[in-house]
Order: sequence, then C-alpha cells, then structure tokens
Amino acid sequence: MERIAAEAGVNKALLYYYFKSKDALYEAILENHVSEFFQRAVAVLDSTKKAGDTVLAYVGMSFDFVAARPHFPALIQRLSMSGGRPFERLARKYSAPLADRLAEVIRQGIRSGEFRRVDPEHAVISMVALTRFHFAVAPIVRVVTGSDPYAPENIRRRRSEVLEFVRYGLFRKPEAHSSCASC
Repeated sequence: MERIAAEAGVNKALLYYYFKSKDALYEAILENHVSEFFQRAVAVLDSTKKAGDTVLAYVGMSFDFVAARPHFPALIQRLSMSGGRPFERLARKYSAPLADRLAEVIRQGIRSGEFRRVDPEHAVISMVALTRFHFAVAPIVRVVTGSDPYAPENIRRRRSEVLEFVRYGLFRKPEAHSSCASC
C-alpha cells in the first residue's frame, strides 16, 4: 500500500480510508475494468445490426479491450481461481448478464439461419477463450514462438485469426463476412 500511495501521490492513510485493505483496492481496480468492459459490451450487443455483425463486433471489441490491458486476463483468472465472494459478486453482476445477452444474439442468428446450429452457451465460452487466452499465456507464447505476443503486428494478426475462427465456427456462410468493417 505504501508503494501504491507513493505512486498515486497520496497519503497511505487515504488509501486505507477508501479501501480497507489491499484486497479491497485490488477488487476495486478489477471492478473498474470489468465495469468498463461491461458498458462497452452492452453497447455492442444491444445494437440493431444482424446477429453476425453484432457477434463479430463484440469479439473485435473484446479482443481490443484486452489487448489494451494485457494483464487483465491473468488478474481475472487469479481472482476466479481464488473464488469467494468478490469473484462471485463480479461474475453475477457483470459476466452472467453479458453471457446471457451474447447467447441470445447467437440464438437469434441460429433462428435467422445466419449461424449454424451450435450450443449458444458453449459458443460464448469459446469466444471468451479466444479473446483472452493469447494474453493470459503470453509468457508461454513468447517462449514457444520466440516472438513478442504484444508486438502490434502479432496483435493485429491474432485479432484477425480470432475473427476468422469465429466466422468459420459459427456462420453458415463465413465468406460473406470476410471483411467486416465494424469488427
């Protein structure tokens, strides 16, 4: 807390006044990021676009959000692995409603014939994994590939590959969305 207070240019007592512990400060910082992601995701998922455009825009936004915060997936994973009330509270408040919204967009795409028949809940899990995993295991990617997973060209390429994977895994006619301008 001393180092954080010094970096922030405030008195350590002020941090303890607002955040009773390091854990409380950690949770507040994570919630700030999760809340921002939630707001952006809702704006994308509540659009009036076709389901396919909405899903691709969501995946692109999700990837970009995490790419700008490369440590975010590991921090969330650490919180989820520890379980407990803070994790459950954030998951219920933010993750569950987003998963439900995204699954409903996928159901709409299935009903309209735009998407092939998939299990919407598992499709949601797969999309989350596609947008987070690269960053959560970046140290392994660096050793295995010998390249910097955060290099702009590698991020651009990974984003493109993720969107293509979603198109070919979800769409009945993936070629029809090969150059998604809003993604």
